[in-house]
Amino acid sequence: MGVTDRVDLMATPLCERVGVELVDVEYEGGILRLTIDHSDGVGMEAIASVTREVSRALDHEDPIGSTYTLEVTSPGLERRLKRPEHFMKAVGLKVAIKTHPGVEGDRRLSGLIETADPSGVSIRSEEGTLRVLGYDEILTARTIFEWNPGPKTARRDNEGDNGPSSVVSEEQPVGAAERKVGT
Repeated sequence: MGVTDRVDLMATPLCERVGVELVDVEYEGGILRLTIDHSDGVGMEAIASVTREVSRALDHEDPIGSTYTLEVTSPGLERRLKRPEHFMKAVGLKVAIKTHPGVEGDRRLSGLIETADPSGVSIRSEEGTLRVLGYDEILTARTIFEWNPGPKTARRDNEGDNGPSSVVSEEQPVGAAERKVGT
């Protein structure tokens, strides 16, 4: 059993006790990185609690045996997908996937995850092509965050030295937002 598997087994119940999900464990270049998540987001308090709990357990168990740095982090906007449950949670999201060499078709693809089950995933490209892959065919996968700013709903009016700026909503009557404060 490798380092990441031993740490995963040790850290999963500790994360559950703190009230977060252990999403991933990576060990590379002397950095042990635990990625945690929660449906309401991950705050600094949860990260600090997991860091304390896991650090104590690592000191006691010593599964690495050499010098390392422990990092506890949230998945962020573009999340790596490794386990079937990661793909199942990402149904309907846009992803970028790279397949192992020798897998039929293009090695790099992107599109929306249409379905995911314990054996594999189906991706629909922007062109409408459906591609079905087994998890053993996927080398790397991550969600793609697309920034789509909505329409501007406010503008800033400068009133010079006569008072503060006011924000006028396009949905409000102009007079409602033009009140002067502290005249």
